[in-house]
Amino acid sequence: MKELKPVTSGAEPADAKLAAHKTEAVIDILARTLWGEARGEGTIGMQAVANVIINRAANPSWWGGNIMQVCRKPYQFSCWNDGDPNRSQLKSVTEKDLYFATALRIACRAAYGALEDITNGADHYHAAGITPGWAKGQTPVAVIGNHIFYKLQN
Repeated sequence: MKELKPVTSGAEPADAKLAAHKTEAVIDILARTLWGEARGEGTIGMQAVANVIINRAANPSWWGGNIMQVCRKPYQFSCWNDGDPNRSQLKSVTEKDLYFATALRIACRAAYGALEDITNGADHYHAAGITPGWAKGQTPVAVIGNHIFYKLQN
């Protein structure tokens, strides 16, 4: 069986406890982002958002070079914005919430490189019903639930 290792960009810490803590933190931030952005979209919608985050982390750019940087990049995932009405819930949600428990499972699979990309390599998305400036003239690569996905980076 293939050994699963976390997908974290950059140098890995030598100390196993530090590495485990780092992986735990990555999974937590990713799960909170999935919960905040797509809990209303169910498992498949959260998986699609995880795919976008993983695709961005795999192709470092202005949005960051690893999962945590991508998730916390200002104004990329609205759930982390200071003015987002759900931000306090985002910080306090626990595994007792079914959607967050699901987000944790998806985040764990994503962090260990075991999550299938159902977005065709997308690195951007938006909710249906709005068209951000960056999406004008772009061709979607997937529509999953109420989100439209794009691959803008090569």
